[in-house]
This record gives sequence, structure tokens and C-alpha cells, in this order.
Amino acid sequence: MAHILLIDDDTELTSLLKEVLTFEGFIVSEANDGEAGLVALNKDIDLILLDVMMPKLNGTETLKRIREKWETPVLMLTAKGEEIDRVIGLELGADDYLPKPFSDRELLARIRAILRRTQTVSHTRASDSLEYRDITIYPGKQEAYCQNQLLELTTTEFALLAHFVAHPGETITKEELSLDVLGKRLAAFDRAIDMHVSNLRKKLPERSDGKPRIKTLRGRGYLLVEED
Repeated sequence: MAHILLIDDDTELTSLLKEVLTFEGFIVSEANDGEAGLVALNKDIDLILLDVMMPKLNGTETLKRIREKWETPVLMLTAKGEEIDRVIGLELGADDYLPKPFSDRELLARIRAILRRTQTVSHTRASDSLEYRDITIYPGKQEAYCQNQLLELTTTEFALLAHFVAHPGETITKEELSLDVLGKRLAAFDRAIDMHVSNLRKKLPERSDGKPRIKTLRGRGYLLVEED
């Protein structure tokens, strides 16, 4: 039974969401501003629903502080049309975003997609590994190493890297990554995958030959560059 922390100053909305999520079998905790959300966050929280516009501490600053200590998946709730909030949220390590207003069905689909990734990881044996050259991934521990360095990755970045390592040298479309990693169909103008790939690139050490690890194939997708 997953535990969700809902951080939003709209008390009417949080009351409705809590009712829906509780009915679907989730445990729900509430916080009505960013500061209270940080206090309520603990190791038992499986997913955070985080609103962008809040008093005291807005969603962007709250997310920044969350990522200083926690790798808990975060689904940002953004105002319709506020693309800059979505981009900043993804840059800071949000796993996905959902523009308001949204339907209960869409919210539940996003939540389950994120939890499915984390639960798949938790049910894998800690000793199992996935390797390619100088990258080693332990899905059961959600740990990834490159050049023997532990990578500080979010849940989504970890899933993205694992997907690339499982298909080295293969062109992987953004549509495939969106479905397999984010659990949703790629929508027009959706930059989530692009931002996650950009964040992952920044966290991977440079190759000894200076070549990029992940190559963008314009109009086609991405690939993990094979060694010569």
C-alpha cells in the first residue's frame, strides 16, 4: 500500500484528491505549504504530489530542498500553460508533471506509472546487475556506477540509464522512452524525456575517448554510444 504525500495550498483540492486516492487504496498525508511538506517528508513516503504555486515556500524551492536529501519520486502539479514551471521542475529532478486541471483517471495513471518503476526496482534481487563497459547498474538497490563512481540519480534517471544500458548502440525513440520509462504516451511539445536525458548526461562522467555517452539522433531519438 503506497504512501503519498500531497503538498498543495488548495485545501479544497487536497480534500478531493485525498478522498479519491484513499478510495483507490493509497495512504495519503497532506501538507498545505512547502515548509510543512518538508517537515512531513520521511522514508515511508513513496511518492510526492507537489504543487508549484504555494505560499511560504513555492514548489520549485521545495523540490530543490527535497533533492538535497531525498530521492523520493515527485510528480509536479503545474498551472495549465506554464511551461517554464515544468522545465524548471524537470531540471531540478521532478519525475513528471501534470498540468491543472486534470482528471482523476489521468492522475491515477501517472501515479501508478511512477510507482510501478520503483516497485519493479524494489522486487529485484540486490545482487542482480546490468553492465555495459564502465557502467554497472544494480536495479534491486537502485544504484548505478560509472567508472566506479556512485551516480546520484533520481528514480526516472535511473530507469532511463537502465533502458539505455540494456540497448547499447540501438536507436531508441522518444515515444519508446516515454512509454517504457514514464509510463505515458508522448504528447506534442512534451519535453519531459529531453529534460531527463539532459540531466542524465550531466551526471555521467566523460568517456576516456571524449565521445558523448548518449547521442541525440535528430528526429529519431537517442542511443547509448558503443565503444570502438
